This record gives sequence, C-alpha cells and structure tokens, in this order.
Amino acid sequence: MVARRHNQPVADEVPWSDSITLYDEAHLVVYLRLLDASADGASPNEMAQIVLGIDPAKEPQRAERAVDSHLRRARWMSRVGYRQLLRG
Repeated sequence: MVARRHNQPVADEVPWSDSITLYDEAHLVVYLRLLDASADGASPNEMAQIVLGIDPAKEPQRAERAVDSHLRRARWMSRVGYRQLLRG
C-alpha cells in the first residue's frame, strides 16, 4: 500500500474559511490526490489509508471525518479557491 507523500500533518477537520488558508496551501497535493482518488472510485477507507495516512480500522470515526472534511475542501478549492490562487 502506498503511504501519503506529504510532510504536513493532516487535521481531523480542515479549518474552514471563505479564503485560501495556510492549511490549504500546505495541503494542495492532498486535495488533488483526494479528487483523483474519488474520481477513480476509491472508497473512503482507501482514501483515509492511502492519501491521509489514517488507518480506518483503528480510527474509523477520525478517518471518516478527515476524508469528508478534506474532500469537501478539495471540491471547494476546485470550484472557488483556485481563482484565489490564480490571482495570487
């Protein structure tokens, strides 16, 4: 199984804002990987394990919360947040 490939710790829930945050900037690769995994039909457990580095068997509630939160933010970034990145 492939481990996550970023050095930033993953929060249980993404800090939400209507603007791009430092957390977003540090986790852009995570968001992209989650969007790709979702598009490829990966299960939430697979996304938790492979992308976020959370073992869903040991921490099922944390895994579910983290995947939901990060995937929701990734989708926001793909619809809204990217514009802020482009304006830079």
